Amino acid sequence: MELDDITITKAIVDDFSKTFIDYTEVDVALVGGGPANMVAATRLAQEGYKVALFEKKLALGGGMWGGGMMFPRIVVQDEARKILEEFDINHYEYDNEKGYYIANSIESVSRLINKTVTSGVQVFNLVNFEDVMIREDDHVTGIVINWAAVSIANLHVDPLTIRAKVVIDGTGHEAVVCNTVQRKIPNAKFEGVVGERPMWADAGEKSLKETTREVYPGLIVTGMAANAVAGAPRMGPVFGGMLLSGEMAAKIAMSKLD
Repeated sequence: MELDDITITKAIVDDFSKTFIDYTEVDVALVGGGPANMVAATRLAQEGYKVALFEKKLALGGGMWGGGMMFPRIVVQDEARKILEEFDINHYEYDNEKGYYIANSIESVSRLINKTVTSGVQVFNLVNFEDVMIREDDHVTGIVINWAAVSIANLHVDPLTIRAKVVIDGTGHEAVVCNTVQRKIPNAKFEGVVGERPMWADAGEKSLKETTREVYPGLIVTGMAANAVAGAPRMGPVFGGMLLSGEMAAKIAMSKLD
């Protein structure tokens, strides 16, 4: 067949525009495409909720791609092994050390992305979070977005908005959504962002059970962002807590939506 360049352009712009318009109103908007948010988004989409995930970089995966110090391996503890199995991520127990499972970081991210997309999550990459929408009863009701390139180039271009019943901050160490709420609403009913403590895998992983929560009406925090908000330790290249935190964030979101 003979290819027409303009038809290709029309196909891309037309299809994306229709999708973008459809997803200006969603059940859940997740900011950040790391492992916690991918698990949360997948769980929500599997339950039939309308879910959009916004990632400022070209690819999803957060810090998982690099494994530990660019060795492409991650560790996942026994409690989260069920999620590795659900996402078809190959893994094996390390040298008879009970409960320590090794997985290839590249494969892990690839499998997470595949499951996220095929579950029905609509992913918008190269989109930067700029602000929150806060409306009735002091609730977070959506997010304000712009192209990541606009932010990188520091251009004065106005953003657009996405309405959401629930917003999940999975932006890692920066906890950008929570920081924005704290900065812009100083008198708000918000605990504030304490900042993460020094690395301590055991304490950091365990604390995620408490730090993954709704921190402001309509705003849930998960993954490393949860520990950063609460002042808990960072964890390093062990990712079981991240996966379990995403699962927990989805449950909290579903309880609000239901």
